[in-house]
Amino acid sequence: MPGFDFDYIVIGSGFGGSVSALRLAEKGYRVAVMEMGRRWRAEDYPATNWRIWRWIWRPSLALRGFFNIAPFRHVVILHGCAVGGGSITYANTSLVPPARVWDNGGWAGLADWHSEMPAHYTTAQQMLGVSENRILGPADQILRRAAEAVGAGATFYRTQVAVFQPPEGETPGRVYPDPYFGGEGPERATCIACGGCMMGCRYNAKNSLDKNYLYLAEKRGVEIFPETRVVDVRPLAGTPDGSAGYEIRTVRSTAWVRRRPHRFTCRGVVFAASSLGTMDLLFRLKERGSLPAVSDALGTGVRTNAESLIGVRVPGHTEDLSKGIAIGSGMYLDEHTHIEVVRYPAGSDAMGLLATPLSLRRGSARLLFWVATVARSFARNPLRTVRCLHPFGFAREALILLCMQTLDSQIRMRLGRPWFWPFRKTLMSHGEKVATFIPKANDFAQVVANLAGGMPMSMLTEILFDVPGTAHILGGCPMAAGPEAGVVDARHRLFGYRNAYVCDGSVVSANLGVNPSLTITALAERAMSFIPEAAAGTNREYSGQN
Repeated sequence: MPGFDFDYIVIGSGFGGSVSALRLAEKGYRVAVMEMGRRWRAEDYPATNWRIWRWIWRPSLALRGFFNIAPFRHVVILHGCAVGGGSITYANTSLVPPARVWDNGGWAGLADWHSEMPAHYTTAQQMLGVSENRILGPADQILRRAAEAVGAGATFYRTQVAVFQPPEGETPGRVYPDPYFGGEGPERATCIACGGCMMGCRYNAKNSLDKNYLYLAEKRGVEIFPETRVVDVRPLAGTPDGSAGYEIRTVRSTAWVRRRPHRFTCRGVVFAASSLGTMDLLFRLKERGSLPAVSDALGTGVRTNAESLIGVRVPGHTEDLSKGIAIGSGMYLDEHTHIEVVRYPAGSDAMGLLATPLSLRRGSARLLFWVATVARSFARNPLRTVRCLHPFGFAREALILLCMQTLDSQIRMRLGRPWFWPFRKTLMSHGEKVATFIPKANDFAQVVANLAGGMPMSMLTEILFDVPGTAHILGGCPMAAGPEAGVVDARHRLFGYRNAYVCDGSVVSANLGVNPSLTITALAERAMSFIPEAAAGTNREYSGQN
């Protein structure tokens, strides 16, 4: 399209952004991807998360890694930031949610989800190289035994994972030419079961987005701009609805002084900066008048996937509990409560700083009971208690239990000025507190501890502040029939604007109860399927009502 730098600019390179970039390029459009994080190679990833400067993403503090911990009043959010988005640090787990999720939440009734989504899930699974996990480590075997102990052994399963696994009986680590895309993709090596998936795969086995969608997109001419933060998006030529295109302004995300401001123009824009990133950007664009018609429903319907992080520390365990795939197995306590066992690689013990003995009480009594629990443990066995509480050896000796529920709970996000730093507006959470106490999950952790000979643990933030942790923040740009109830329609089109889409976790409009990456990928595949080929769509406006 003459007169524009690009036909489409995609903001973000996670599961939604990478799908959008590839599919738009395949349809003949000139596409750019603006990514705030850095580009990583296998040899660049840190061997341990004690190398904070290469693990944590906080460029204002000279920390230029790929993982961030964002505290809010209602939740502590764990998320990734890199070329490839959360795929760089996620645990590979790619599960299809229960069919009932399409009948709940804001998207219910907006489309024939039950007939449309299976094909898009299949495409997403093929692109991400999803297969059943064949590598069960010691922690997975403990989870199996615990499931049997509570009468739920039949629900134990091997996860579906986006990992290149070795054939049965073959030595791990063997290098193969592209096994997924008929030679179009990069060469790969089979998984060595080091447990390091969430630290960035250093052995070229993890099917992160830079190995599939983004790799193929770049081969088709897509330009990726790493370390680039989008600071403004506004319609061109005085057309308030964006029908004449958009102006995108960026700065360098890792620079303190020389921020290299740049201006791009495009006919269409895809917001895919993750639930947090897209909400934050759209709030600022609406407030400064760049996109004033963005729905007032922005920031509503934010969900944490009803998660709780608990675990068990087994000091001196005879086997290395870090061995395996980051999330290799799971089980169901009931139809609403799903538990997976999670691990970090040996030596990556920094998350142990957030672990503390589990308190089996809720409400105001929880903190007092926790104090009593710690005191009693020190009195009975001080050496063992110290070994459970210090972080060193945590990855080798701990089972992290990720509990997820399909039961719905929501919070809201808004821009505001925190009392401790009123000089700049930031995203702030509002609403009812998110539950941090799941009795069935806590009881199950006690069962696991008894079987393994360890101590049940919880996140320190849950005990001290009654705030849960989640790696799966969803919602904030909910789907709806109109702007009075949502931010986008069922085709991900931004209400009030033409040729503007939202394709990331912010559009998920119900609690999935499973890891959301596959669903975000499948939703983006569906959204892009509605956009016509470039030759057929040059003079059409895709974001208006049909």
